[in-house]
Amino acid sequence: MPLSEHEQRLFEQIERSLAEDPKFASAVRASDPRFHARRRLLVAAGVIIAGLALLVYGAVIKTPPLAVAGFVVMLASAAFAVQSHRRAQSPDLHVVGGTTSRRRPRGGGRTGRRSSLLDRMEDRWRQRPEGHR
Repeated sequence: MPLSEHEQRLFEQIERSLAEDPKFASAVRASDPRFHARRRLLVAAGVIIAGLALLVYGAVIKTPPLAVAGFVVMLASAAFAVQSHRRAQSPDLHVVGGTTSRRRPRGGGRTGRRSSLLDRMEDRWRQRPEGHR
């Protein structure tokens, strides 16, 4: 159902007042999970570069512990970036009251993944053609 002319004017006025409010824009940006994920990815990229520099520096001055530390920093930062990217792509993230929350409780980690993998394998086993037993 289309808006009346009066409702359209009110809507445009509200839209303009919100666009001019920097406090509102920063509040919306701060509650967006994609904004936080992007920031975490940029931080992880910076730490990866710092780890690479540490690795190269350790190799140049022939200090293996320093080079290994640089590699560990790079590896940890890459894992953090992958985790942040997966969390950003997760469909169960949603904004509620300015914070992010998950629909499913976090816990179990591997066991939850393993059970879902086993469930999928069992479903495939049940749905296989009858001739392949």
